[in-house]
Amino acid sequence: MGNKRGMLVKPYTRLDQKQVELIHKTSMTILSDPGIISYSERAAEVFDKAKAKVQPTGDGTWRISIPEQLVIDSVAKCPPIVTLGARDKDNILELEADQPRIHFATGSEANNWLEMSVEPFVSKKSSDLKRNLPVFEPRKGTVADLCKAAHVCNQLEHVDAFIRTVNIQDEDITEQNKDVNKFFASLNNITKHVMSGLTELTQIEEVVKIAEIVAGGREALADNPVVSFITCVTKSPLQIVDDAVQKMIAVVERGLPLVVSSSPQGGSTAPIQEAGMVAQINAEILAGITLAQLVREGAPVLYGSVPIRARMDNLHDMYGAPEFCQYNASCAQMARFYQIPCYSTAGVADSKVPGMQAAIEKMYSYLYMGLSGAQYIHYAFGLLERTSTFSLEQAVIDNELVGMCKFILREPEVNPGTCETSYGIIKQVMETSHKLYTRYVRKDLRSGRVYLNFPLESEDGAHGVLMNAHEKVKEILVKEPPHLPKEIVAAIYQKVPGLLERLNPYGKDD
Repeated sequence: MGNKRGMLVKPYTRLDQKQVELIHKTSMTILSDPGIISYSERAAEVFDKAKAKVQPTGDGTWRISIPEQLVIDSVAKCPPIVTLGARDKDNILELEADQPRIHFATGSEANNWLEMSVEPFVSKKSSDLKRNLPVFEPRKGTVADLCKAAHVCNQLEHVDAFIRTVNIQDEDITEQNKDVNKFFASLNNITKHVMSGLTELTQIEEVVKIAEIVAGGREALADNPVVSFITCVTKSPLQIVDDAVQKMIAVVERGLPLVVSSSPQGGSTAPIQEAGMVAQINAEILAGITLAQLVREGAPVLYGSVPIRARMDNLHDMYGAPEFCQYNASCAQMARFYQIPCYSTAGVADSKVPGMQAAIEKMYSYLYMGLSGAQYIHYAFGLLERTSTFSLEQAVIDNELVGMCKFILREPEVNPGTCETSYGIIKQVMETSHKLYTRYVRKDLRSGRVYLNFPLESEDGAHGVLMNAHEKVKEILVKEPPHLPKEIVAAIYQKVPGLLERLNPYGKDD
């Protein structure tokens, strides 16, 4: 399994080895003193049993001092390879800690869906001058939108995995049925890996039941985990959250892949300086990973680094800041230091709509994080206005930007054979009257070794690119979605309560 191995890169090392070791040492000092504040009694009990220093504070929390050796021993128990399964076995991902093979995924459960339409506009100066231009309408996301997003992302060749792209806010979606509907809607419309967080702990049994039916049973799910989960165990700075701990434990006990995530904001909930940010987030992630391994040795976890920077005028997240890339690249190095596969971030724009700002902010983070060698790079498709808005057209554009990034990062074909062939071509061309190499380009064009053009390019510039993306979205949406087989859908509806009938592609009676 694991046919979609990802592109192997030579990782850019922002930190030298001494700096990596210094960050590690600083993180270990942080975990010892001041340590972690735990709002979870269960976490306090687990750490206490493992001989960490646990002291009740008197206000319903516990201060936990985690010894370095406990962290090191726990990290050593983490599997160096984490498999993320998929309905289509060609889409199974194997994330190898010692192999900087990059994969790009969606994310973030954005609250807003950006609907695009095209309207004609007439110049005020000349009524003969008419143009069709994009018009955007943001609105709350729905479960139908999530289905459309999964369907489109299934057709985008550079989307390697699917994290719920939009927060489903239908009137009949509640905390009690949200999880089953978002996981089912995703699995029923995409053949790639599906990852999400849990809204409600009590829903994990039903979500796992869906996954087992899709995979073909409990043992089949263990071999091919078609779903995985995200838990932000620590709230920055250095606080363990009770409900996140409960969800983490529930996932770990079932042996399913888990992202142990932390997302401090430089300048507010973490130091803005790179050394302080990376040391703190590293401590927070390692505290969560240690807890996971204490609950179940060998639990498959990803090092979930999502560091961001605050805007200093309103304290919003600022993904377009250069420090965002610096934080994330350094975290990817720390994950590699501990030999744990890295879940990282790229492709988020602060712009509210598609355009030049969005393209610039996205492209440099794709390249920078691609160079970092992080094995699983999420947030990479469709996100605008930080992580508040999702756009299908932007996702299509992002797919092409990621493709360009992969083309740039591919390994050089420089070896004795290619050098000998090139020498022969040069010698032949120099013997001609025209001195041109055009006749020798054809083979490389056919093989895909030469970049042709931006697939969405337009003589109308940015607006034309966006129009072409809009047309591609329409082309994909008229295709039949890759729904689960009828008998599997019927079994899911029979065994899992709370699913919306309108999500059944075969009708109410099934």
